[in-house]
Amino acid sequence: MLTAAERWGGGEDERPFLPRAFSVMRERGGQLEFLFDDVGPGTRRLMELDAGDELLLLGPLGNGFAAPRDGRRPVLVGGGVGIAPLVIWADHLGGAQTLLGFRDAAHAEGAVLIAGAEVATDDGSVGHHGFVTDLLDLDDTIEVYACGPPPMLEAIARLGVPAQLAMESGMACGFGACFGCVVPTANGYVRLCVDGPVIHT
Repeated sequence: MLTAAERWGGGEDERPFLPRAFSVMRERGGQLEFLFDDVGPGTRRLMELDAGDELLLLGPLGNGFAAPRDGRRPVLVGGGVGIAPLVIWADHLGGAQTLLGFRDAAHAEGAVLIAGAEVATDDGSVGHHGFVTDLLDLDDTIEVYACGPPPMLEAIARLGVPAQLAMESGMACGFGACFGCVVPTANGYVRLCVDGPVIHT
């Protein structure tokens, strides 16, 4: 969870109020890298930081991706800024088939973060015209690792193949006490900060 040390809670309407939860995109030389999209006061404030500005970090929190079950072949599927945890996981695996979906060509520039990634765009401006899940070749040897918008994760959960889904939700405490990040799953409600963010199907 990230918070700018200065001017947090001092913007328009005193927002942002709470830290923002992010996946680490990459670790290099003892430095953590994150991927942001300017979608509100929290991400906007974080994007305004300059080199040397103080950033408060709480983590790591929750459960991340685990090794493929039963020797299965990993297939990574990401949508939008949801590609961030897949970048570090691809580094950890030493490479894997990767399918990335974006709204348009401008957002698809992020695909360069994972070598050899196949791309789909909603408007067809780059790669496959359609959903990233259209690119999945289903067989009984794969395990899908995914992070992205809820409709994409729901579509993957319905495929009937083993999957590890990195889910997103606003978080307040990060320790499971406030129940602010509760989401429904097939096995009931879970707190993403402690039971997730990665949910196994």
